[in-house]
Amino acid sequence: MTRALYSLCGADERRFFSPHCWKAVMALAHKGLDFEEIPTTYARIREIGGGVSSTVPVLDDNGRLVSDSFDIALYLEDTYPERPSLFGGEGGKALSRMVEGYSQMIIHPAIMRIALLDIHAILDEGDKAYFRQSREVRLGKPLEVFAADREAEKAAFGAKLEPLRHMLKFQPFIGGQAPLFADYIVFGALQWLRVSAGLAMLAADDPVIAWFERCLDLHESRGRTVTAA
Repeated sequence: MTRALYSLCGADERRFFSPHCWKAVMALAHKGLDFEEIPTTYARIREIGGGVSSTVPVLDDNGRLVSDSFDIALYLEDTYPERPSLFGGEGGKALSRMVEGYSQMIIHPAIMRIALLDIHAILDEGDKAYFRQSREVRLGKPLEVFAADREAEKAAFGAKLEPLRHMLKFQPFIGGQAPLFADYIVFGALQWLRVSAGLAMLAADDPVIAWFERCLDLHESRGRTVTAA
């Protein structure tokens, strides 16, 4: 069986930084499925499956193409039910949707402000013009203006993780005693920050860092990518 995951990379093809691709990587590893991770720049996304998606990740599971990280997780759960569950039932799917909202509405915007210029800097030269133009249209201002208060955002970032910190008083993972896809959603966001700009804004003794380290130790994830200094 041929299974491939197309993941977004920078100029260094070992530097996978997309939070959504990391969610898919962790989901595949959680299921114990072998796969090849194919480095994909923004410019190469349109070549996948004849243009099946404008974004990555895209999973090619022996010719079956699935895009969107959450849809990939649902597909894996349905297609490989005999392997470890990503959700632990319908309640876990609902939980994951709530965590997805928290991550994308609270954590992602902060990371974007903190790491935007770092992300631009690590991109392949052919991607930099696209990234700048598309993000400046979306943000309504130059990248440098949007990122001007990044130091203030770094100072405020820890507070945005307080819901996670509260949960960690009671259990080691969002999924309980073991991780579920909900963990991989937030892990993907923090891995995005770690790979592009680092996690120096979080204290070494922060419970969130301890949780993140536990996630890094899952599925040989720590060695999968080049990280920021």
